Amino acid sequence: MWQAITEHINSELECDFQLEHKQQLAGGSINLAWHIKGMGQQFFVKINQREQVEQFETEVLSLQALQQAHCIRVPQVICHGQTLDKAFLVLEYLPFAGETVAGWRNLAQQLALLHKQHEQAMYGFDWDNMLGSTVQPNKWQSNWSSFFSEQRIGWLLQLLLEQGFGFGNIDQLVEQCRQRLQHYQPPPSLLHGDLWRGNVGFVADSPAIFDPACYYGDREADLAYSTLFGRFPEAFYQAYKELYPLDKAYSERKDLYNLYHVLNHAYLFRGAYLVQAQELIKQLFH
Repeated sequence: MWQAITEHINSELECDFQLEHKQQLAGGSINLAWHIKGMGQQFFVKINQREQVEQFETEVLSLQALQQAHCIRVPQVICHGQTLDKAFLVLEYLPFAGETVAGWRNLAQQLALLHKQHEQAMYGFDWDNMLGSTVQPNKWQSNWSSFFSEQRIGWLLQLLLEQGFGFGNIDQLVEQCRQRLQHYQPPPSLLHGDLWRGNVGFVADSPAIFDPACYYGDREADLAYSTLFGRFPEAFYQAYKELYPLDKAYSERKDLYNLYHVLNHAYLFRGAYLVQAQELIKQLFH
């Protein structure tokens, strides 16, 4: 496997990289992560089963979309592909260090600049992609309330129902979600889509984001998720609001947007997330 990956790196970079050291990294509940070195070069490598290659292909498309926005650093894509039994993605290795207040403020300012780019008129993305290992549909729609209620909440409720976990009448819940958002039509922003603390790193005071699940949607969805599992430091939110103030009604939509991620966690990991999803649905819709 490593020989094949090395050959892909050399073919892409037109170099003569020779693998001298590899170290498996902690974290990542979906892919295996490795730091590899040799010949004065180093790379970050993600490995999964061969049939998961589409997950890496869509991750590349999201990374490229963020890179083309020229706002926030993302790891450079080196190559991706398949060996006889594995799928792999090779990225630039970023030597992350500790967090700083300046780093979080820089992230906030760069994210605000990303969200301020309103070049897209509709909600969605050119491709469906993956949120973790869950397919995330991104069919273009012109109405935000329809997009979010159908392709985010309705989609996950249906996936959970197919696994035997029902949370009520899906059509009714989707309609209630749509009504909550029906008079709200935010400008579409390019979103990271999976913006939690585990997908942020810092090289000195310079932030980088990774593992994206991009689509064009309401910027508040990125901000909301950043508060759900390990809230970002307060300096981040202060700096973001200074550059791009939030709507007063954001607090009323935040839990609705986070329901999508709670449902996804319930789908992937079961357990307490199923209870959390049930309680949040009750709180939002009853």
